[in-house]
Amino acid sequence: MNTLLFPVILAGGKGERFWPLSRKDRPKQFLSLDGSSRSLLQATADRLIELGGGESSAARGFPTPVAHGGNPQDRAGSSAGDWRTRKGWDSLWVITSSQIAEGVRQQLPDLPVENLLIESEGRDTAAAVAWTSLKIKQRYGEDAVIGFFPADHWIADQEAFAHTLSAATELAASTAAIVTLGIKPTFPSTGYGYIEQGEKIGSFNELPAYHVNRFTEKPNRETAETFLSTGRFSWNSGMFVFRAGVVLKELHTHAPEIIEPLEQHGPDIYPQLPKKSIDYALMEKTTLAYVLPVDFGWDDLGDWNAIERLLKTEDTPNVELGTHVGLDTQGAIIYASNPEDVVVTIGLEDVVIVRDRNVTLVVKKERTQEIKQILKILQSDSRFTDLL
Repeated sequence: MNTLLFPVILAGGKGERFWPLSRKDRPKQFLSLDGSSRSLLQATADRLIELGGGESSAARGFPTPVAHGGNPQDRAGSSAGDWRTRKGWDSLWVITSSQIAEGVRQQLPDLPVENLLIESEGRDTAAAVAWTSLKIKQRYGEDAVIGFFPADHWIADQEAFAHTLSAATELAASTAAIVTLGIKPTFPSTGYGYIEQGEKIGSFNELPAYHVNRFTEKPNRETAETFLSTGRFSWNSGMFVFRAGVVLKELHTHAPEIIEPLEQHGPDIYPQLPKKSIDYALMEKTTLAYVLPVDFGWDDLGDWNAIERLLKTEDTPNVELGTHVGLDTQGAIIYASNPEDVVVTIGLEDVVIVRDRNVTLVVKKERTQEIKQILKILQSDSRFTDLL
């Protein structure tokens, strides 16, 4: 089956747990966090347009506008011009917030302007999925197969990723299915949601597919270890594939408070929509959820500890993205956006140190989730407005 997939990048997040590198004018998806020269958003677009036979700007040798946290306002964008009709770009969509829409345009100059949806106010992923699905259905019909992909994921094996999405597209095109990609767990994570697979329904592109028994939000460690021991659980990647008509019908059944106002009033109603994730609004309720357990090398870049998972090598005591001089320091993650800044440490272990512009963050690796709490403190004090 050669069904076209319309991939949609969810690019509206703030990435607060990567503060101070991630800020209002430079959210996480505009950053390069894996040691490459491509931002997370650009890397996501690169692998998705290649699915449609397109060619990324990086592959064609065009200048890369961002590296290691460069400000999107400082980048020299390139004219979309005649590149815009390249196969792959016309099928790619991006949904983002009004605060960073211009940055998205600079990051992805090849993206057709009509394929960029701009939310006036963030209402979480359920509203984003509903609005984008409506727009794609209006343009291409209810049988259009749509895939949703967060902008901040790292994928190791592009070939395996493409093979998986071909299977997901085949399943979605042939069945009334909402297909989710379940990542094979490598450790008992307490930071990811889990999917329990039920009855096998067949194989698609040589990959087995299962009905979903249940979704479970972030469990404690003991529960996570039990999940892994059964062999029936996958991490919830947050990537979904379905036909437009199927998901819209299910939204009418399980989330009418979101889909009906959008159908009646369009995006002007956005600020009045309830703020719900697609998992809570639909995936935990629908009986049409199916999972493809896959293994293509994946990481949800949720906080600074993800950098260590990507870049740590056995022969180095620390992960260093910046100039570091250390004595008896190990297990540290050190990031300095200015190459002229030098971070000096003595006797530290298992810490994250980030130096960016006028802020230095020092935090134990086990407490990086609490960065959001610090931001709330900064927001309450007018002296620190420019740090956000």
